[in-house]
Amino acid sequence: MSHVSEEIESQPECWRRAATLRPPALPRPGERVAVVGCGTSWFMAMAYAVLREARGEGETDAFAASEFPRGRAYDRVLAITRSGTTTEVLDLKPDTVIVGDETSPISRTAANVIALPWADERSVVQTRFATTALTLLRGEDLSADAARALAMPLPVDVETLEQVTFVGRGWTVGLAHEAALKCREAAVFWAESYPAMDYRHGPISIAGPGRAVWAFGDVPDGLGEQVRATGAAFVHEPGLDPMAHLIVAQRLAVALAAHRGLDPDAPRHLTRSVILR
Repeated sequence: MSHVSEEIESQPECWRRAATLRPPALPRPGERVAVVGCGTSWFMAMAYAVLREARGEGETDAFAASEFPRGRAYDRVLAITRSGTTTEVLDLKPDTVIVGDETSPISRTAANVIALPWADERSVVQTRFATTALTLLRGEDLSADAARALAMPLPVDVETLEQVTFVGRGWTVGLAHEAALKCREAAVFWAESYPAMDYRHGPISIAGPGRAVWAFGDVPDGLGEQVRATGAAFVHEPGLDPMAHLIVAQRLAVALAAHRGLDPDAPRHLTRSVILR
């Protein structure tokens, strides 16, 4: 079994453990917060920002670390970073970090460090650290849904699938972006992602037989019927928390890699952390 497969399988326990934590360094209600990250961590930041505002806890923005608007004032800049070595995050100097490697440079410079070393990963392709960090920020024990996501069959046939588009609404747009990234990273597979309401403004033109549209969370009225009318498969699991549905997408990415004869632990052109100097 690959490292990434083992890490995907460990998510129920990681989520259970994260749900018990209440670090005092987490953003407090009423604070104006910016959440930053790179790649997968940015997508988790996007999800959390929408969730936090929806809970009425305060204005929350999400940025790729390289695109942070340094002229804006925030009460807290929270970075999500598995390695703690990514150049753009270190350059930003966030005051609060959620990090996998507690010995990393970011752990020595941030004022508030929330370390999750038991959710860190050996793999290049990030899975459990990202979802565990989001579990911590959500404060909910969804480990039962995670276990269900590991047990259910994949909803598409990797032997015939030629393309997949992931869509979401609200906080699940970030999950859609992350699912597509997993397919590209692990399997070099053609995957796209969009807000679900925007999907019909052009991207639906590539839907057709042998392809799939995979929806996280709430689905716009009529979207499933319109997708099926193209001949594409429509994947939706309304009874499963969307973050757990992401686990199914992670499993899909690994299965696609195996079908294509690729090693998901050795993705093309990628390293565990992007260090620019």
